[in-house]
Amino acid sequence: MSDFEQAARAAMAAMRTEFPPTPLQRNDYLSQKFGAEIYLKREDLSPVRSYKIRGAFNAMRKQRAANPDQNTFACASAGNHAQGFAYVCQSSGVSGEIFMPVTTPQQKIQKTRAFGGDAVKIRLTGDYFDQTLASAQAYCAESGAHFLAPFDDPDVIEGQASVAIEMLESLGRAPDLLVLPVGGGGLSSGMTKFLATAAPETSIRYVEPAGGRSLAAALEQGSPVTLPHVDSFVDGAAVARIGARNFEVLSEVAEAHVLSAPEDRICETILDLLNVEGMVLEPAGALVLDVLEDLRSQIAGKTVVCVTSGGNFDFERLPEVKERAMRYSGRKKYFILRMPQRPGALREFLDLLGPGDDIARFEYLKKSARNFGTVLIGIEAESADGFPDLFERMSARGFEHRDITNDPVLSEFLI
Repeated sequence: MSDFEQAARAAMAAMRTEFPPTPLQRNDYLSQKFGAEIYLKREDLSPVRSYKIRGAFNAMRKQRAANPDQNTFACASAGNHAQGFAYVCQSSGVSGEIFMPVTTPQQKIQKTRAFGGDAVKIRLTGDYFDQTLASAQAYCAESGAHFLAPFDDPDVIEGQASVAIEMLESLGRAPDLLVLPVGGGGLSSGMTKFLATAAPETSIRYVEPAGGRSLAAALEQGSPVTLPHVDSFVDGAAVARIGARNFEVLSEVAEAHVLSAPEDRICETILDLLNVEGMVLEPAGALVLDVLEDLRSQIAGKTVVCVTSGGNFDFERLPEVKERAMRYSGRKKYFILRMPQRPGALREFLDLLGPGDDIARFEYLKKSARNFGTVLIGIEAESADGFPDLFERMSARGFEHRDITNDPVLSEFLI
């Protein structure tokens, strides 16, 4: 047994005084859909609805063991790390300073405060996370508080490895394939390092959001790089730069084993699991399930474990998730229409729509036009197959139009 494996087992044993293992559940719906034995490691069912509590607990435990007088800790986070940190501060009887961006939604602030109670103080500072992080580190330098990193820390990596131990104990054997989400790399490096000696026969696939492929970029360059732009939709995994210590573990991963999940397709997966299984997953928690279709030929007949990393979903985002899912599936489109300014023109256009077409948006963009008006129209259809015929009918009747559904600039400003 390696030193890391022993340390991870000690971390897991210590966790049992605070919270029980998360369940490993066979999912009948996904197993039948993909012709495999698919199990979900439900980290979304931890006390803080994510695995982040593990690394925070272990890092704080080891720091206090090494420095018994250390009673003040700090972190920078707007999400799951803050909530795990707050929970552990309260349960450990220490003071915590949590730095969050000013733009953090109230729902996340309130949940963090609920987990931490009087043990934590929340400081809102900075419009962007880099500014928030700098403030937290400056506070630690001035006050002597210990900064608890979200992923780039050996004790955090060790704590996250406990997910692998519980998985093997619950399953009773090593799975054929493990599918892991990747953000900063804490969970993926911890589980990978543990399984390298405890279950080397298990093959691993890593999943990143398409708008934040920090591991893929690091593998291509041979070292961690900072992405010039990150799509923040998958906020639990949208990280601009993978951790240095995390990449030390993941540097030998085959590039072909790092998969990309498009943000809009993740929305379809979130809705599918919510409607069919009643599972509430945040975007980062749905990453591993989103790529199962891409892995269909590789997983048929095999035992597969997917780590659903978090379930902190803000239901105020549900309309956006539905919107993005429909656009990805092709069932909703936006286009700019050149509408003749004459009596009966609107009725003529409406007659072109099919029985299952619904106008979800109608807005004149150029209200002062005399001969033609520019109109922004959004249409929801029962099936994506109907749009080509609709556009053909529009063109035949002289209704000039431009599909802007996938135009990133126009969509941002008009939709």
